[in-house]
Amino acid sequence: MYVYADCAATTEMSNKAIDAMTNIMKEIYGNPSSLHSVGQKAAEYLLQARIDVADAIGADFKEIYFTSGGSEADNQALVSAAYFGKLKGKNHLISTTIEHHAILHTLEKLKKEGFEVTLVEVEENGIVDPKKIEEAITEKTALVTVMFANNEIGTIQPIKEIGKICKEKQVLFHTDAVQAVGHVPVNVKELGVDLLSLSAHKFHGPKGIGVLYASKKVPLTNIIEGGAQERGKRAGTENLAGIVSMATALKESVNNIEDKIKKTEERRKQIIEGLSQISHSILNGDANKRLPGNVNFCFEGIEGESLLLLLDSKGVAASSGSACTSGSLDPSHVLLAIGRPHEIAHGSLRLSFDETLTEEEVKHIIQSTKEVVEYLRSISPVWDELERGEINHVI
Repeated sequence: MYVYADCAATTEMSNKAIDAMTNIMKEIYGNPSSLHSVGQKAAEYLLQARIDVADAIGADFKEIYFTSGGSEADNQALVSAAYFGKLKGKNHLISTTIEHHAILHTLEKLKKEGFEVTLVEVEENGIVDPKKIEEAITEKTALVTVMFANNEIGTIQPIKEIGKICKEKQVLFHTDAVQAVGHVPVNVKELGVDLLSLSAHKFHGPKGIGVLYASKKVPLTNIIEGGAQERGKRAGTENLAGIVSMATALKESVNNIEDKIKKTEERRKQIIEGLSQISHSILNGDANKRLPGNVNFCFEGIEGESLLLLLDSKGVAASSGSACTSGSLDPSHVLLAIGRPHEIAHGSLRLSFDETLTEEEVKHIIQSTKEVVEYLRSISPVWDELERGEINHVI
């Protein structure tokens, strides 16, 4: 048996998404900007996809801009809000310590351009207190950006409460919803967000295509110059096959989403209960306010890379955190932000899945993890020192 439990990194494309993509490639090959009938047929598909995506997140289709993915959408959202604020004499940006690097690195770039950045610390459960966001807002604040759900520990942030605060303070609000869209209900109007990012390959769509939702009150700054595509805000011939495939996958994902959540949460509960039986282990992030298909644990006395490689040999594909930083030897900034010591943060395991995970696969994950952790501890001199009491257990 081989179990894929790394959906937070990417998901398998659905058959409907594949069919939609291949149909466009074969039949609707025109350029949507062309005036002839072949091009206008492509333009019809482009418009319908824009409408479908908008409907799935409660937006107007004129507020949907297609990008190459979540990172580009994040970059354009932050740059646009920052520059718009600068025109009004506002140069202060607020975020949290657990954001994706697409946010954190863009904030660093803007900081070098003279913007002030405040990173609000989250609580031990991985959730930011809305009051701390409110306290950080000043008359100079141009933007608050808080991710909807964390890509490592899965914690869901109080987006609606923060949105209400930002509206009262007349501050633009962006959320990186890459991990959330397609897995939990997302409605931009109900949440009160002005900007939102999403990426197709997180909900069984193709890689290389995403969306920036921008409310009509936010003037976007171009980060790709060229033609007049995307109402002049994102140059380049549209990736129509990817766009239509993404819209198909999104419609499929949000269909019966409550039933999918219920089933996935039951699998999550089983995995948490099973892994909690391992001594000196700890769940990272709030036990309930998290994505339905996210489980993140730290195991004392082991190293994450060895854990992942041995799990793979036993037929479990998992992760220790963000795939975007898998080549880094540094411990997760998210785990450090919630108070995990360096030596504990190095021994983390992220399991991410959806409603298709079976009970048999859950049992295989739990049993394989128990066996690997036991083996790694048996050959670890650090674990020997912990067990002999020469150094104290942290967990």
